[in-house]
Amino acid sequence: MNILVTGSNGLIGSEIVENYCQKGWNVYGIDNNMREDFFGKNGNTRWNRDRLKNKYSNYLHFDIDIRDRQAVLAFLENHKFHALVHAAAQPSHDLAAQRPFDDFDTNANGTLNLLEGIRLTSRDTIFVHLSTNKVYGDAPNNLDLVEKETRFDYVDASFADGIEENFTIDQSKHSLFGASKVAADILVQEYGRYFQIPTCCLRGGCLTGPNHSGVELHGFLSYLIKCNLENREYTIFGYKGKQVRDNIHAYDVLSFIERFIESPRMAEVYNLGGGRDNSISILEAFQLIENISGKPMRYTYSETNREGDHICYISNLSKIKSHYPGWDITKSLTTTFEEIYEAWEKRLMVENKV
Repeated sequence: MNILVTGSNGLIGSEIVENYCQKGWNVYGIDNNMREDFFGKNGNTRWNRDRLKNKYSNYLHFDIDIRDRQAVLAFLENHKFHALVHAAAQPSHDLAAQRPFDDFDTNANGTLNLLEGIRLTSRDTIFVHLSTNKVYGDAPNNLDLVEKETRFDYVDASFADGIEENFTIDQSKHSLFGASKVAADILVQEYGRYFQIPTCCLRGGCLTGPNHSGVELHGFLSYLIKCNLENREYTIFGYKGKQVRDNIHAYDVLSFIERFIESPRMAEVYNLGGGRDNSISILEAFQLIENISGKPMRYTYSETNREGDHICYISNLSKIKSHYPGWDITKSLTTTFEEIYEAWEKRLMVENKV
């Protein structure tokens, strides 16, 4: 079996590469290290590319830019895949506003290039798209919220389990990043419905794990934990640090993708996050990492929140669990924090020796 993974050097991409390499599949990866271009040297993911190439003989890497339409179409013409997992993206709200063409060309046009390449060459290819909860814009902020000691939460009991997939994505502020991801999300759905290609959009919450190259503009937990480890100052942007995210370990993301590829559906949309049990505010994250590391968290506070940012977002997992009852969250927040902390310790030790 052949599988293609875009963004193969990244957090989710590399997890998928490893999983299918271990299964004996022929795994093809596309990643031109645009994360370093977007975020500077701290966003460099070539260390992960080299690790995968050295570890697995059945992994083939290609430095293709998904914005390059002709290169993508030629590649898909010459290679056929049972499944394609699209994890490549420009992931930052703030950077999108600074580089709108790069953002839209990567997130929207890059996705279109891959979809059209599949349509032209192999409509049976299962297409899994890593979308985002930012497609809902800031509409979740219009819900009635209660301010508690360390977090915001929903007032309406019908949202106790979080946001469902039928929540509006229209007439709200998304940030340019959110807008480009909406375009990609709708395209993936449309290629499923219109051309009968097996597709799904995974509207992720905070996807995280030990292989994340977290930076200030993207990678909430990874960057926060790195700051604690290095005794660096973390900046809270608005909402008193009580803004809530639900976090899902890359392993559990991979686990669902695996199940979808085994039993695909057409033009599906799923909210994929940690759910209420894995939800945490920034203030609560400070407390948890302090308990693990024994180091106090240094931080400053900015009254200005990020444009289109969510005050409280928790993914409702009812639909995804009903369609795939064998899947569930297996990695707790504490386990996830510990794994990220240990991974940063090892990576920084290597970097400091160089």
